[in-house]
Amino acid sequence: MKKVATAPRARTSPKVSVSELNIRKTAANLLTVKLVSTEISYVQRVLGNTATQEKIAETVLAVRRMPWSDIAVPE
Repeated sequence: MKKVATAPRARTSPKVSVSELNIRKTAANLLTVKLVSTEISYVQRVLGNTATQEKIAETVLAVRRMPWSDIAVPE
């Protein structure tokens, strides 16, 4: 019997909920200071209901470098 070479499967990260608790935990692991509620709301708006943990971490780091006018929702 011949062995057929198959391509390795791509690893996909499981999606988790983009909840306030998950965002706060990610920020605690990555940052020295806590995120404020406006920053958490921004992350939730950008990512939607579910995202990979890597995407949450990437967005949490990015939100700290953004200007406040991009994060806050105008009233």
